Amino acid sequence: MAWPRRATAGIRARGALALLALAWCAPGAQSRALEWYSAVVGLEYVDPQTNLTVRSVSESGRFGDSSPQEDAQGLVGVPLAPGGDPEGCAPGTRFLVPTPRGQGPAPWVALVARGGCTFKEKVLAAARRNASAVVVYNEERYGNLTAAMSHAGTGSIVVIMVSYLKGREILDVVQKGIPVKVTIGIGTRHMQEFISGQSVVFVAIAFITMMIISLAWLIFYYIQRFLYTGSQFGSQSHRKETKKVIGQLLLHTVKHGEKGIDVDAENCAVCIENFKVKDVIRILPCKHIFHRICIDPWLLDHRTCPMCKLDVIKALGYWGAEPEDVQELPTPESTPGSTSPGNVSVASQEEGRNSGSGSNLPSSSTNESGPQCPTTFKEDAGENTALLGMV
Repeated sequence: MAWPRRATAGIRARGALALLALAWCAPGAQSRALEWYSAVVGLEYVDPQTNLTVRSVSESGRFGDSSPQEDAQGLVGVPLAPGGDPEGCAPGTRFLVPTPRGQGPAPWVALVARGGCTFKEKVLAAARRNASAVVVYNEERYGNLTAAMSHAGTGSIVVIMVSYLKGREILDVVQKGIPVKVTIGIGTRHMQEFISGQSVVFVAIAFITMMIISLAWLIFYYIQRFLYTGSQFGSQSHRKETKKVIGQLLLHTVKHGEKGIDVDAENCAVCIENFKVKDVIRILPCKHIFHRICIDPWLLDHRTCPMCKLDVIKALGYWGAEPEDVQELPTPESTPGSTSPGNVSVASQEEGRNSGSGSNLPSSSTNESGPQCPTTFKEDAGENTALLGMV
């Protein structure tokens, strides 16, 4: 059964590939690519305690989906809305922009927190105050990550997102009244591929279909295996009972010069060899005789006499029911005029012979072995040799 299993496995594999190919080629099933750019964020401010200029540059930002990929710079401004709203959602939000002493109005960049409203509302609120760019810092739960921003309809203002940690770093300095200059540059171009919902549906259907086919095949395979095992067990039980019945058939050992068997003319129809002295022969109910080692395997498989097709098992009266109901009958006791499995009398057809020729054959022994062969005896109707018979 190994070949069908390998063949079925190959068919299932090819079926899976075909279904996946169908899912891939279906309209709208192909994945689409999302293009986005990272932003290089530079900070510059003077530490009032040391009077040293602090500078830092990192590629820690991400341009918004609708933002132009352009450079921008300016002083950082934070919302001053009532209640100190850091999200800058109110349309009239005012911004605090610390400027160096002696410097006039300069471009500025709004720094707002994510949440509270849409990205579009944040950007428009800052644009009304003439901000040259908007920096949105992520929520605290996202740590050092950024995300895509959708803010269609905000015009040509530059919008980027930075992580929560980066945003808090800038906010803490600005809230101390220290002027912070931020520069925004174009970073790396990224291509992010994602699978459409239709493609997911097709792949899921293909996977579920293959799972159902595999499950059905496994159920079918194990049912066939169970039935095959059951039939093998029944066949073995049947052969075991048949052996018991065959063991009830008469046995005889050929003796030299006995009547009824011409060792030079008679032969076993199974092995096509003449009967020889000391051969153990089996006598069937139809009076046909064969070598024991030749006829026993035949009867085990066919149950019939090879010559006359008599059903030997039924002829013995053992097979009226199922093989389990077969019982081994006790060996009948030998009486004058009868033949037992261990002792067979061969009758002579010629009445006038003297006693020197011997009228009775010696007893047979079931412990002697005969020729190693497998077939049946073929009866010659023209011969005068009589078959063995029970007296």
